[in-house]
Amino acid sequence: MAIAEIIGAAVGVMLLVIVAYIVVGSTLFAAETVTSAQKDLTLRQEARIRTAFTITDQYNLTDTRIILANITNTGNEIISDFKHMDVIVYDKDSGEYEVCIYDTTGGTAGTWNIADRYNEFIHPYSLDPGEKYQIRIMSRGNQPKWFQITTANGIYDSAMV
Repeated sequence: MAIAEIIGAAVGVMLLVIVAYIVVGSTLFAAETVTSAQKDLTLRQEARIRTAFTITDQYNLTDTRIILANITNTGNEIISDFKHMDVIVYDKDSGEYEVCIYDTTGGTAGTWNIADRYNEFIHPYSLDPGEKYQIRIMSRGNQPKWFQITTANGIYDSAMV
């Protein structure tokens, strides 16, 4: 009988050690996941704070739905994720807003693209701090009068045409 109690106690201790190992391991894994998520959020917020741009020299091409404008990176962060940028255009004639998507070739209504990179040579297709691009917005509306550009991390600027 005494052997059975010793074996039972040993099995109980082993089960206790296994459960403690699982609980501590899962707690450490959860803490590591939370720490990693907080670090990623902090890095994204820092990038957002360092991002800024301005819109200048905006105009409509004569009797067309095309808007040309210059965007200048006035922040300290490179802007390069153009396919995730939103361009919203307000049409005075219809009173409606439209979202134009990025299209590298351009030319179709409801899209926008980079018309001129102004002899950029350091980081091609990346708007570095201090650089300027000319963008072309092809609206579907008849009288585009206002537009807003929003970067992938939520920074925006708008202008009247």
